[in-house]
Amino acid sequence: MDINIDRSLTGEFSKSIWSKFRKGIDEYKMIENGDRIAVCISGGKDSMLMAKCLMRLQKYGSINFDTEYIVMDPGYTEEHRSKIIANAELLNIPVKIMNTRIFESTAKAEKHPCFLCARLRRGWLYKTAQELGCNKIALGHHFDDVIETILMGMLYGSQIQTMMPKIHSENYENVQVIRPLYLVREDDIIKWSEYNDLHFIQCACRITRSEGSSKRAEVKQLLKTLREVNPSVDMNIFRSVENVNLQTLISYHRGSEYHHFLDDFDKGLSVKGTNKFEDHS
Repeated sequence: MDINIDRSLTGEFSKSIWSKFRKGIDEYKMIENGDRIAVCISGGKDSMLMAKCLMRLQKYGSINFDTEYIVMDPGYTEEHRSKIIANAELLNIPVKIMNTRIFESTAKAEKHPCFLCARLRRGWLYKTAQELGCNKIALGHHFDDVIETILMGMLYGSQIQTMMPKIHSENYENVQVIRPLYLVREDDIIKWSEYNDLHFIQCACRITRSEGSSKRAEVKQLLKTLREVNPSVDMNIFRSVENVNLQTLISYHRGSEYHHFLDDFDKGLSVKGTNKFEDHS
C-alpha cells in the first residue's frame, strides 16, 4: 500500500474530503457503536474513496463498528475485474468478491434494462448484507449525485424529492442504507484520484455505454452551464430542500397521507406574501 495515498486524506484533502466526510457521518448520525456495515464497492472512484474513509474512521475514530468490504461482480469483463482487484490491493482494502449473473439477466430485458439492473443489484445487496450479519449498507453516492437527483425529480419526475443521507429498507427488517460521501463533491474525488495517480473503472455496463446520453448526463450538463453564471447553484439547490416551507406548497404528501393547501385555506392558516421572489409586476 502507498502510505502517501492514505495520508493525503487528512493532508492535502483534509478540508475538501475528510472534513466533509466526517461532517456527514456526524450530522446525519450515519454510524453508531455496534454497527456492522456492508461497504459496497463497484470499483469506481467514489466507492473506493468511501472505503478508504471508512477504514480510516474505523482505525482512528471514536465509534466502534465493524465492516465487510464487498464487491458484487455482476458479470464484469476480466479486464474490469482485474482492475478492481489491483486497486483494492493498492489501497489495502480487504474486499470479498461475489459473483452474480446480473448483466446476463438484464441483457435479456427488452424494456428498462437499467431499472431491472438497479432492482437486482439492490435486492442482492440487502440479502447479502443480512447474510453477513450487517445492519447497514454503505453506498458511494456523493454531493453531486444528490443535487442531480433533486433536479431530475423536478424536471423529469414531476416531484420534489431528495436522495437521503440514510434510509430504512422497506423489505429487509433492521437494515439501513447510508451514504458516507453525502457532502463530498465529485470534483474533489476526481482531484484526489488524479493527485494519487489512481485509475478506477468507469461504468462497466455495456448497455449504458451503447445508449450514450442519459437524463443524468443532461442534468450534469445543465448544472455545468448554471455554475458558469452562479457558482453557488449546487448549494442553493441543496439548501432549498432543507428550507421547505409547507405553507407555500400547493400539495404534499407524507407516505400515503396527502395534503392540499385548500384544506386549511378558509381557516386562515395560509401565509400571505411569503414568497420573496413573487413577481408583482
